[in-house]
Amino acid sequence: MNHPGTAIVKLLLPALLLSACGASSVVISGSFPTPNIGKLPLSLAVVYDDTLEEFTYTEYSETGQEEYHIQSGQSHIELFNAILPAMFDRVIRVDAVEEGAGAGVDAIFVPNIEEFQLALPAKTRLDVYEVWIKYNMRLLTTEGDYLADWVLTSYGKTPTETFVSTETAINDAAIVALRDLASTFALSFAQVPEISDWLANR
Repeated sequence: MNHPGTAIVKLLLPALLLSACGASSVVISGSFPTPNIGKLPLSLAVVYDDTLEEFTYTEYSETGQEEYHIQSGQSHIELFNAILPAMFDRVIRVDAVEEGAGAGVDAIFVPNIEEFQLALPAKTRLDVYEVWIKYNMRLLTTEGDYLADWVLTSYGKTPTETFVSTETAINDAAIVALRDLASTFALSFAQVPEISDWLANR
């Protein structure tokens, strides 16, 4: 005759095994310093669409199993919320490009993530966690026409000796990549040829 506790263990064991096999969730979070640069005399409306706000990357094992779900959309919004007010005289958020037309701004900015890549030490045999992110940046007129459309890439890495867990290491590498984006974006914005011409003709 089985002890009652044995039945409970038999019921719980499959659930525990399924949980152990599930992918780990990583929600990217960190702080972003504001760039110390002169402001451009512009007012800007920014649109964070659903593809950015809800962006999630899934890393698969070599056998095709899901290993990590990395949610980074909110961290990108926090990043732009930190750097844009330091770059422009006035920044407002609108839900759609169409709303920017009546917002009394000079241009509308729409950032998006095109690609996210993660390199884990177990796969690369290197003692670092690495993150690459490719962005598509669009600057539009208040009528929704293109002023500029350009690509930026960012990179971050975390040496293995600095992390407590894989999840922490992934987060830290992603934050370094985001800070890399902040620096590149702030320094290169006015140097984008289409934007440079637009500014010169204002």
